[in-house]
Amino acid sequence: MKTLQMSLSNKKNNFIPYIMAGDHEKGLEGLKETIQLLEEAGSSAIEIGVPFSDPVADGPVIEQAGLRALARNVSLSSILETLKTIDTKVPLVIMTYFNPVYQLGIEKFVAALEETPVKGLIIPDLPKEHEGYIKPFINDKDICLVPLVSLTTPLSRQKELVADAEGFIYAVAINGVTGKENAYSNQLDQHLKALSSLTDAPVLTGFGISNLTDVERFNKVSSGVIVGSKIVRDLHEKKEQEVATFIKNAIKA
Repeated sequence: MKTLQMSLSNKKNNFIPYIMAGDHEKGLEGLKETIQLLEEAGSSAIEIGVPFSDPVADGPVIEQAGLRALARNVSLSSILETLKTIDTKVPLVIMTYFNPVYQLGIEKFVAALEETPVKGLIIPDLPKEHEGYIKPFINDKDICLVPLVSLTTPLSRQKELVADAEGFIYAVAINGVTGKENAYSNQLDQHLKALSSLTDAPVLTGFGISNLTDVERFNKVSSGVIVGSKIVRDLHEKKEQEVATFIKNAIKA
């Protein structure tokens, strides 16, 4: 079992915050202190976004964060170089679209990852049928390709997606982009329970989670939560201590 899955499987109420690399007043120089803040607050893993000009899965808060990072000339290669200098015990997960990886070069990308604390990859525009672009390069590495499963995914397709899953399953709690709030289906809890029964990998719930009521609900029916837009917005507004307190409370929820 790879590090990411082992780390998450040993805990309940996992909390993974999402941050946009480079969306800091110091640019990438501020990434280390943000990771340290999130680690000290008790994060189970940390998802690090790569800014991209056409972020199809991102809502307005994260999209704006990406644009701010791009304005600071933040790129996938500069993020990787920065991550090589960061020491953390918390596994990091890169969230990127496929185009930046392809442009950098897949083998070069994976080789760089091995010099960082990154233990997982989320590539929302890479369907399972095309994961052969990435998987052969990471099968023997301590890096997982995390599948996303949506509410509308048919059962047969869910089984395909989670059959050989590593790290964790990213359960998308709403139909649409990140950051939508209070739009959860009444059938969501049952969906998450059923999804968890299909796999030994932890199932974490994400998209739209913004308060402790949401966190408490999803902690009961999955292995934890992923919170993006709220974290990105609060960090941009310099509410670091509020972020830390929210994470600490979420782990107890």
